[in-house]
Amino acid sequence: MTTAPSDDDLDAVGRQLGRPARAVHHVAHRCPCGLPDVVATEPRLPDGTPFPTTFYLTCPRAASRIGSLEGAGAMKEMEARLGTDPTLAAAYAAAHARYLAARAELGSVPEIEGISAGGMPDRVKCLHVLAGQALAEGRGVNPLGDEVLDELGAWWAAGPCVETDDGG
Repeated sequence: MTTAPSDDDLDAVGRQLGRPARAVHHVAHRCPCGLPDVVATEPRLPDGTPFPTTFYLTCPRAASRIGSLEGAGAMKEMEARLGTDPTLAAAYAAAHARYLAARAELGSVPEIEGISAGGMPDRVKCLHVLAGQALAEGRGVNPLGDEVLDELGAWWAAGPCVETDDGG
């Protein structure tokens, strides 16, 4: 069972993002430091805009490391493997289906029906989304998300990514 995020969670996410958090349904994963690092977002923002990114990575340290992986060409390499490895492609397609199912639990938005995020099921467009799903739904759900997590290392080792009211 999920519960609505606390005011402290929303404050931390706002600090992480550098803007107020929008349409947060619940904290989908917590960093080992205790702060949210992935939030599950409503499939429609408060202004009515469809929002397909159900699992939104909020930690700026993790996001920065993932950006470095993207800059180094990891997405092209992963996408090329999808075309040559049918087992990987099938697991990635299953991750896409699972992503859609998780979003459907939060609401229906016809404009984005069948569209997940991150390029799934046959492209690799955003490693942040894949890592967010791997953190939120656990290892073994998205094989490419698991690979991203394996490359990140302990982004939390230096402590919380943002200061909180309790000094964290």
